[in-house]
Amino acid sequence: MLLLVVILPKRILCIRMTFVSCTRFSVCQRCIKKMDHHCPWVNNCVGESNQKFFVLFTIYICAISIHAIIMVIYHFVTCVDKDWKGCSGFSPPATAIFLIFLVLEGLLFSLFTAIMFGTQLQAICSDETGIEQLKKEQPTWQRNSYWRSLKEVFGHPVSILWFSPFHQPNHTGKHQPYQYAV
Repeated sequence: MLLLVVILPKRILCIRMTFVSCTRFSVCQRCIKKMDHHCPWVNNCVGESNQKFFVLFTIYICAISIHAIIMVIYHFVTCVDKDWKGCSGFSPPATAIFLIFLVLEGLLFSLFTAIMFGTQLQAICSDETGIEQLKKEQPTWQRNSYWRSLKEVFGHPVSILWFSPFHQPNHTGKHQPYQYAV
């Protein structure tokens, strides 16, 4: 696998001499291997080397949002049982409005991150990036099975470390990681 970067006046081009997708993104000023999208939340491109961490980010934000909804509902039920005495420093109507706002915010965050998690998982299992899906490009390489794609993103062998954001996955097979930064 080889990546050649050509610098021309006012332009930088990534010339791919490999069978995997590589995209030059002007905001990040880098060539990203298997680039899926640019994420404003993390202010970075999501590609082969950080896709696991983005997937974990989305699922953990979804889980935390659902936990917040459960805690708000529990607080609301407790306040109703106590007849709103000692529940908050605000009046009961203001507290109810704040709790409703928190539930709506938690629902929006959990729904959005669950959808992002689903689209990322679908992209991993189909061995197709978001950019390739939008452009409806045909792959120039043989696609992996969904199981092999999962192992390439999260690491091999399957273990509890798949869920750890502190564990860098081992990239085995045809996609050896190396830096594309220019």
